[in-house]
Amino acid sequence: MAISVLAPVKRKIDYPSSDGKPVAESDYQLTPLTYARDGLRHYFRHRPDVYVAGNLLLYYEAGNTRASVAPDVFVVLGVANHDRSSYLLWEEGKVPDFVLEITSRTTRGEDQGKKRELYRRLGVAEYWQHDPTGDWLKPPLRGLELVAGEYVALPGRELADGTLALRSRMLGLELRLTEGGLRFHDPVTGRNVRTLAETDEAWERAEQAREQAEQAREREQQAWEQEQQARERAEEGWQAAVARVAELEALLRRERGRDS
Repeated sequence: MAISVLAPVKRKIDYPSSDGKPVAESDYQLTPLTYARDGLRHYFRHRPDVYVAGNLLLYYEAGNTRASVAPDVFVVLGVANHDRSSYLLWEEGKVPDFVLEITSRTTRGEDQGKKRELYRRLGVAEYWQHDPTGDWLKPPLRGLELVAGEYVALPGRELADGTLALRSRMLGLELRLTEGGLRFHDPVTGRNVRTLAETDEAWERAEQAREQAEQAREREQQAWEQEQQARERAEEGWQAAVARVAELEALLRRERGRDS
């Protein structure tokens, strides 16, 4: 009697979408993190081959759920732009081209040690760090570019107003540290990258300014029309007065003629 042997069933591995850690240590870290993620998403919204994520688990070894890292913000060029629960490196076939970590008191050691080495081994082209409080990183914005398998510091420049600016070759943008915090700057348009919310707010402000200008123009038009009406009434009054004077003079002449 033949014995049938069942092939072993491969168990589907569940890769968690959360590591249970908070998104950011405080508002100081959350503000630039949110801006960077949302701003870059909005900037690349028309690119179907650019994926932007923030605080998303990236798994880099198939079958090993512990081999993961959650960059604060990362950008991958050349993969489909759609939402994911996690980023599986062996399925996507592409490592991030740009990684940004927002450094804090509790993450500074990992950001400059373990994570930096992992990103180097994975082949992340650019690794950036930003310390929004300026307590742990000097200068508080730093960019590294992978050259021959090692990270090399990207040169920065200081603008006339004291702004620190460094260029990201991967993004085609400048990262600038202004008085208002971290900003991405588009050298083509000469404008800072905005989030969708900031774009909506700017549009609303422009619309309000347009409405105010229209209202001011209408007020000026009304004032001009009122002035014209006042001039017309004055002209009519003057003509009536002239006619009345002429009428009285004619009456006076007739009276004098009868008296003579």
